Amino acid sequence: MKNPEVELKLPVIPDIELTATKTAEVISKHMSLSEEKTGEISMAIIESCINAFEHSKTKEIYIHFIVSDDKLTVKVIDHGKGFDKSKVEIPNIENKLKSERKRGWGLQLVAELMDTVEYDSDESGTTVTMTKKKEGNE
Repeated sequence: MKNPEVELKLPVIPDIELTATKTAEVISKHMSLSEEKTGEISMAIIESCINAFEHSKTKEIYIHFIVSDDKLTVKVIDHGKGFDKSKVEIPNIENKLKSERKRGWGLQLVAELMDTVEYDSDESGTTVTMTKKKEGNE
């Protein structure tokens, strides 16, 4: 199968996002992605799942993996309360390092790990669409 699509439906239970990273590893191998790219995809998925679990008040999330010739697209979808990306503060690194609360890097981290990231969010939920290009297409 040249361009498979995989869909996961994950309930909000501790560490369930690791199911998605295992799936990402299998798909990355199928696409012959490097270990580094595979790790970046997995970290971006974990961050996106944690954001959905912590902020959306949803009971489950959906993860879609869409393989194409030149890239992997990953969609993390929740049917939670949504958010306004423009109101999310990018943490100040100096203050963050001094504070006890080391969280709050999710959006920034995902943007740095993936080639493209788009957020589509309203009161019916949020879809994070992330892509990672294959080698040779950078």
